Amino acid sequence: MLVPALFATALAAATTLLAHETRRPPYPIVDTGQTRCYSTQSETAYPKQGEAFYGQDAQYVANPPRYKHNGDGTVADLVTGLTWQKDPGEKKTFQQAVAGASKCGLGGHDDWRLPTIKELYSLILLSGTDPDPRSADSGRQKPFIDTETFTFRYGDPRKGERIIDSQYATCTRYVSTTMRDNESMFGVNFADGRIKGYPVGATMGRREKTYYVMYVRGNPDYGRNDFHDNGDGTITDRATGLVWQKADSGKGMNWQDALAYAEGLNLGGHSDWRLPSVKELQSIVDYARSPDTTKSAAIAPIFKVSRIRNEGGEPDYPCYWTSTTHAGLLDGSRAAYVAFGRSLGWMKHPRTGEYQLLDVHGAGSQRSDPKVGDPSQFPRGRGPQGDVIRIYNYARCVRGGGAALRTEGPPVEPTPKSQNPWMRREDKNGDGKVSRAEFGGPPEHFDRFDRNRDGYVTEDEAPKGPPPGPGPRPPR
Repeated sequence: MLVPALFATALAAATTLLAHETRRPPYPIVDTGQTRCYSTQSETAYPKQGEAFYGQDAQYVANPPRYKHNGDGTVADLVTGLTWQKDPGEKKTFQQAVAGASKCGLGGHDDWRLPTIKELYSLILLSGTDPDPRSADSGRQKPFIDTETFTFRYGDPRKGERIIDSQYATCTRYVSTTMRDNESMFGVNFADGRIKGYPVGATMGRREKTYYVMYVRGNPDYGRNDFHDNGDGTITDRATGLVWQKADSGKGMNWQDALAYAEGLNLGGHSDWRLPSVKELQSIVDYARSPDTTKSAAIAPIFKVSRIRNEGGEPDYPCYWTSTTHAGLLDGSRAAYVAFGRSLGWMKHPRTGEYQLLDVHGAGSQRSDPKVGDPSQFPRGRGPQGDVIRIYNYARCVRGGGAALRTEGPPVEPTPKSQNPWMRREDKNGDGKVSRAEFGGPPEHFDRFDRNRDGYVTEDEAPKGPPPGPGPRPPR
């Protein structure tokens, strides 16, 4: 009489297990949409296993983006289960963005909310091109969002904006502060493909910053991790289906070496590890944690994290490489990373003019670094906020998540050739920019041309036409 009962119990347990294994995870990571492979400088054919640069983002695909227009100003994301406002409309202050959610009745629904950073980041596509922040021309650029599905606008220079001023607000507040004690929230910039901490009020006498807003509804579990320690040096996130390396690489390395480290890893009885895409890596950020508030990295304490000394000599935590190239219009020399420690930058003090090392974008930001090079060539960082350049970032590997290997991509596009005679002469390796080593003029002139301090003179920064005489003439 006990056998049927035991059989029924076993059958029920097996059925429950099967359902658990086949059920779609509540937090599927949408693919980045990156289909092109890159070397340290430019686009390249897909590397083969064992070759340099094998294992990058484009070579693995999982959960390709799929959207449905509902015909009422809303868009259904068929991968995440989230529904989005199609057109963000006019920019809002952070307070207006928060208050507007309850007033939004789009599509006849009253349950709209301001998205979390993980919800909003699900929309990013790393097939975009990163513009020069000083450029006023967006004509040839490609945003980091599906513009056939969502309404997108670059910043308007006629209004005093930069073209990169297309930041979108979220409800995720930074638990510390950015810049000089600014209360901040994490936003996504779909113009330049980054996550940064942005102010939620007026700063330093300036008027309050405004943001684009897309409200969201549905799938309340999206962005919530469910970590399980497997006891073998690996951690499973049951929410995403991804399996993670519990510890990190323990040392910094350039991008090519990080790819090779991941592809060569054998851990937990598995050898199919890879360097995570930027969206996979961002999924394990814990935005409730930071070095200044929890004395930890912005990641769940179930993970092991290396400790470092940052550029100011303070205890801190690493940035981690991703397999995702952060491509510009003319090259692919940078790759995306996620900062699990402070997101540092060198900023001039408004009164003294002295440089200060500040947490400019917050632990949990996503920025990019040159894939190779010498960090000492960037003593005051790069870009408008002087982003610290390390190049030798750490790695934390991943496997699973339904990722399939893609062996062939689109035809390699030739690097556009500059029409500027000065660029064509100085750009010795044809990568669309001029490094300090390529520059033929006096070093102080290079520094004047390199307005964004990224270590290169780009098309927008270059002087127009060939310079007279023996050396380049500084810009006026």
